Amino acid sequence: MAKLTSHFFKKRPKQAASPDAPLYHLDHSKPMTRREFIAQGFCTGAATVMGGSVLSLFAPPHKAHATLSPDLEALKASCGIASQGAGKIPFITFDLAGGANIAGSNVLVGGRGGQLDFLSTAGYSRQGLPGDMVPSIANPDTGLSDFVNSELGLAFHSDSAFLHGILDKVSVTNRANINGAVIPARSENDTGNNPHNPMYGINRAGADGSLLTLIGSRNSDSGGNSMAPAAMIDAAVRPTKIDRPSDVTGLVDTGDLVGLLSQEDSVAVMESIQRISDMKLNKVNTQITADDVIKDMVRCGYVKSADITDRFGDPTTLSPELDPVIVGESGIFSQDEFNGDSEFRKTASVMKLVMNGFAGAGTITMGGYDYHDGSRATGEVRDRRAGRCMGACLEYAARLGTPLMMYVCSDGSVFSNGMIDDSENGRGKGVWTGDNSSTSASFFLVYNPNGAPQLLGANADTKAQHQQLGYMRNDGSVETASTPAANNVNLLVETVILNYLALHGEQGQFAQLFPGHGLGSSALMDSLTAFEPIVSGTI
Repeated sequence: MAKLTSHFFKKRPKQAASPDAPLYHLDHSKPMTRREFIAQGFCTGAATVMGGSVLSLFAPPHKAHATLSPDLEALKASCGIASQGAGKIPFITFDLAGGANIAGSNVLVGGRGGQLDFLSTAGYSRQGLPGDMVPSIANPDTGLSDFVNSELGLAFHSDSAFLHGILDKVSVTNRANINGAVIPARSENDTGNNPHNPMYGINRAGADGSLLTLIGSRNSDSGGNSMAPAAMIDAAVRPTKIDRPSDVTGLVDTGDLVGLLSQEDSVAVMESIQRISDMKLNKVNTQITADDVIKDMVRCGYVKSADITDRFGDPTTLSPELDPVIVGESGIFSQDEFNGDSEFRKTASVMKLVMNGFAGAGTITMGGYDYHDGSRATGEVRDRRAGRCMGACLEYAARLGTPLMMYVCSDGSVFSNGMIDDSENGRGKGVWTGDNSSTSASFFLVYNPNGAPQLLGANADTKAQHQQLGYMRNDGSVETASTPAANNVNLLVETVILNYLALHGEQGQFAQLFPGHGLGSSALMDSLTAFEPIVSGTI
C-alpha cells in the first residue's frame, strides 16, 4: 500500500492595502456617519492638483512685500491688524481617524518610571511587538537595547513606522532640536464621543493668525475628525477648512486692480484711497451716537485693504506649491511626491499657513486608521505616511527657524493577538486584530530652533516621569488612575493646553483661562507639565 504523504501549506501573508484603500471589517457595521467614513478610509484628502498658467513661471513667488507708507503703518496697530499673528508658538494637531496604534510599536510607553520602565513581554505583544523585538532586550555587546531610538528626545521603538517616516523628512541636524512627551490615555473606539481636538483651547491660550484664527482639513466644528471639548467651543473662531493648495491661495482676493497695475502701484492706489477717505471722514458729522466707531471701522477697512494688497497682491505668496522650501529639488517634498499624494498636499497647505503666522493653529485629519484588517502591513504603510507628514511639519519649522508644538492623537487604538505578519511591510510584527481603547496614547513633539526643549526635573528619574505623563500597567493597558487625563479625554486636552502654555512660561495662567478645569492643584499640574519654557510669552 502506498504511503500517504501529508502536505502542509503555508498561508500567503496578507498584502498591505493601499494607503488610500477603504477598510472593510466584518466586526463593524457599514459606515453611516462622516466619522465612520473617515476612520475606515472611505473619505480622504482631495486628489486635485491645480496648475498655474505659463505666465506664472515668470512671477517672483517669494518676492518680499513692500512696507506700507509710515502713516498707514502707524494705523495698523490701532486697527488690530497683525502681520505675523499673535506671536505664539505655532500648533498643529494630527488627528488619525479610526484608532491608530501609538503606544509600544510606535512611541514607547512604560510603567511608573517612564518610557524605559519596561512592560512585560505579553504587554508588548498586545501592542504589536513580538518577543524578539521588545525594547527590554539588551544587546550583549553594548548592554543597550537595539529597539529603542531616542533621536527625537522622546523614545520610539527603533522599527516604528512613525519614526521611519519622520526621519525620512527631518534632517540629522534638526533632529537634535526636537523633544517630546507621551500621554497614556484611554479613549473610546470609533465614536464621536472623543473630544480630542484642542484647537479652541489653544486659541484661548493666545494663538491667532494674521489671516485666520484656526484652520482644519475637515469642515467640522473642530476642523478635524474628533470633536472639541464642548466647554471650549467658540463659534466666532470656528476653523476654516483648508485641505489643498487652492484653499490657501483662495483665501485672499485683491480684485482686478493688481492685474491691471503692478503690486507696488496697486498698494499706492489703495493708500491714496485711504487718505482721501480719511480727509472726507474728518469733515463729516454722521450725527450718529457711535460716530467715532463708524469712522474707525471705515478707516480701518481701507487700511486693511491696503495691507492685504501689500502682503498678498501676489497670491503666490501663500502658495505651498510655489514655496521652494516645501516643494522642489531642495524642498521637503519632491514635485512627484507633492503631485502624487493628497495627504502631502494637505499637510503642506496647513503647515504653510500655521508656520508663517497666517493661522494660529491647525488640524490635519488623516483617514483610514481603523486598520485592524488581520495584517500588520496595512497599518505600517499608513503609519509611515503619517510619519512623513509629521516630519514635514517639523522640518519646515526648522527651515523657517520657528518653534512648533505638534500633537498626535487618535480615537481609540488597536491590539494584536500575537500572530505574526512576515510580509515585506509586516516586518515580522504582530497583526492588528481588533479595536482596543485600553492601549491608547497620545504624544506631542516640540521643535525649538534654540536647542532641544529641556524636561522638567532635578534628576534623570524625575525627567523620565515628565516625559511620560502617566503610565501603563504591566499588561500593556493604560493605568486609568495614573493621571486625570488617563481616563478622561476632556482632561487629556486640558493637559495638552497646559503644556502649550508652559512652553511660553505661562502655565500660571491656566486656572484663569480655564476656571472649571479638572487638572487639580498647582502641584498636580506641575507633574503634568513636560518642559521648561522655550519662549517668554511670545516668540
